[in-house]
Amino acid sequence: MNRLRFLASRLLQTLLVLVLITFITFAIFQLFPADPAQLACGKPCTPESLARARAYMGFDKSWYLQFWDYLSGIITGSGADLVRCSAPCLGYSFRLSAPVTELIASRFPITFSIAVGAAVLWMVIGVVAGIVSALRRGTTLDRVIMTGTVLGVSAPSYLVGLLGILLLGFTADIVPVSGYVPLSQSPVDWAWHLALPWTVLALISAAVYARMVRGEMLENLGEDYVRTARAAGLPERRVIGNHVLRNISVPVLTYFALDFGGLLGGAVITEKVFSIQGLGALFMDAVGATDIQLVMGITLVAAAAVILMNLVADVLAAAIDPRV
Repeated sequence: MNRLRFLASRLLQTLLVLVLITFITFAIFQLFPADPAQLACGKPCTPESLARARAYMGFDKSWYLQFWDYLSGIITGSGADLVRCSAPCLGYSFRLSAPVTELIASRFPITFSIAVGAAVLWMVIGVVAGIVSALRRGTTLDRVIMTGTVLGVSAPSYLVGLLGILLLGFTADIVPVSGYVPLSQSPVDWAWHLALPWTVLALISAAVYARMVRGEMLENLGEDYVRTARAAGLPERRVIGNHVLRNISVPVLTYFALDFGGLLGGAVITEKVFSIQGLGALFMDAVGATDIQLVMGITLVAAAAVILMNLVADVLAAAIDPRV
């Protein structure tokens, strides 16, 4: 019963936060100096043409009516016969003559592929490196790992990406340096084209996780419950695996949810460096063209991804540690 109440409370909080994020995002772009109707009106743009464009795009209404139309459109869909937008409707890109939801859906599998592969790599590399470093504290191996994490944390992703392209792509000619192949077309080519982006993102994030896991491990290894377990004669493997790793999994899951959710909103720099047309590239193109509806839709998707992944992390943390 307590877990059901916990889950219901988290779901309600998530829903309220999503509505709040929608309102804040809508308000920010309402204050944006660029007028989408003005951009769509063309040149020359007479006052009559601008008024027709604003009425056609729904910008002739009060802001609160526009927000209600936008919010209800997400649930039920919206649009006139000429501009049909099925639920969930995140607006309509008049620049690309397509619903924002369809544009995002066409690019999301690419970004999801990047995020999943990179997340698996950085979790495995980061957690294993952090555990080994903590258990070998003060040794040469520990110093080597920590030196590597400093380099990983401080190195910009675009620089690591460009070095990877230069060394592994052009010089060694081992992996492709750009492009994307759908998973349905060829799983091998899909993984091969994403190997370098996965590696770049994983090395940078793994450095953060290695340092975090090492710190959490060292802190927990000095706790009373570890000394008690060792005094009771438990094998070191059980002390580490059943107790220490279980305790450090909650903060690791929380950070992972935020990082993975943020990556689902688009790995902007990585996608640009490797010429991959995911959500990040779509977002940058929309910003450059002042496509406010598309920018707002991608922003909402990115925020929703972080919030929903945080909800998943809360549920998993509660399952791992009932004290949560």
